Amino acid sequence: MSNLKNYLFTSESVSEGHPDKVSDRISDMVVDSFISGDPYSRVACETLTTTNKVVLAGEVRGPEIKKDELIEKVRGCIKDIGYDQEGFTWKELTKIESHLHSQSTDIAMGVDSSGNKDEGAGDQGIMFGYACDETDVFMPAPIHYSHKILRLMAEDRKLGKLKNIEPDSKSQVTFEYVEGKPFKVKSVVISSQHSADVNQSQVKDLLKPYMLKSIPENFLKDFNEDEFYVNPTGNFVIGGPDGDCGLTGRKIIVDTYGGAAPHGGGAFSGKDPTKVDRSAAYAARYIAKNVVASKISEKCLIQLAYAIGVSKPLSIYVDLFDNDLDKNKFVVEKIQENFDLSPRGIREMLGLNKPIYEKTAAYGHFGRIPEQDGSFSWEKTDKKGIFAK
Repeated sequence: MSNLKNYLFTSESVSEGHPDKVSDRISDMVVDSFISGDPYSRVACETLTTTNKVVLAGEVRGPEIKKDELIEKVRGCIKDIGYDQEGFTWKELTKIESHLHSQSTDIAMGVDSSGNKDEGAGDQGIMFGYACDETDVFMPAPIHYSHKILRLMAEDRKLGKLKNIEPDSKSQVTFEYVEGKPFKVKSVVISSQHSADVNQSQVKDLLKPYMLKSIPENFLKDFNEDEFYVNPTGNFVIGGPDGDCGLTGRKIIVDTYGGAAPHGGGAFSGKDPTKVDRSAAYAARYIAKNVVASKISEKCLIQLAYAIGVSKPLSIYVDLFDNDLDKNKFVVEKIQENFDLSPRGIREMLGLNKPIYEKTAAYGHFGRIPEQDGSFSWEKTDKKGIFAK
């Protein structure tokens, strides 16, 4: 795609009430719960959600957390998302099981630091980070505006301003690119669970303002109303985990760049920051964003590769999409000189041993605003001066 100048490109997002996102939220709540008790906890938590059932499974090492306490926190997540339906609710009708157990001693031996041995990566794998100048948060336009539509819908739904719309929603935005830049929106799709009190036409009227509020006017010039699709199949009354089983880690493209950049395959949610699937992907985004913020390049793709038990990355790959080999070499050298990309170095650089993960579970891990509590620290542009020529 990097050589194309004129094309259509589409990205989708899903709301916090999508079954897979309910699972991600619960898994990241578990991560935060353990890290709150011990910043160096180890957590790998998977969650399944289905009709009136939630199942947690995985491996942990950290403070003792009573099963009943964890189950109550799960109910708190479901309640905050907004589920109180016949087939899925925060109340006792939905049964919750926890099958979390201690981390394997073999894995612990490989990833723990001891003596002169630095902490190793929690697994092998490749991680990508990407940034571009299409939006003010250095994210591709299609995924950025797909997220924004659903986030604004959820905010109003929770405030009681958006009636008859339930938590489970999806969006999809197609952009027309001209000379490699987003030119205008070609189509928008919103599918949302709703009450039985409204029909398809009424749902469309309810949701159209969120498209208009989310996407800048200049991208909607000459927009064809026939290309605005709402619940194309008709009714969407049964939804959430009652309509589809949800699992942690099944929305990895939604979580990242909407398909505009490669993905290493490893999910983020439910993993503590020693897992490079998560922390190295955050570090790669941090570097890529600072490269583009420095204005040395309009786009930047970073790949990092790790082996389990080995502290340093096996390789660092950079693509600036402009065939300038000297500039590319300059960026690689600056990364090697200024960023400690060992698992420990990443955690210390970005302050990742904090309970900051539950809020990452919906509307993307990237393109967010850094917060006072340390969340989204990988979105800061405090290192852009390193890359300025």
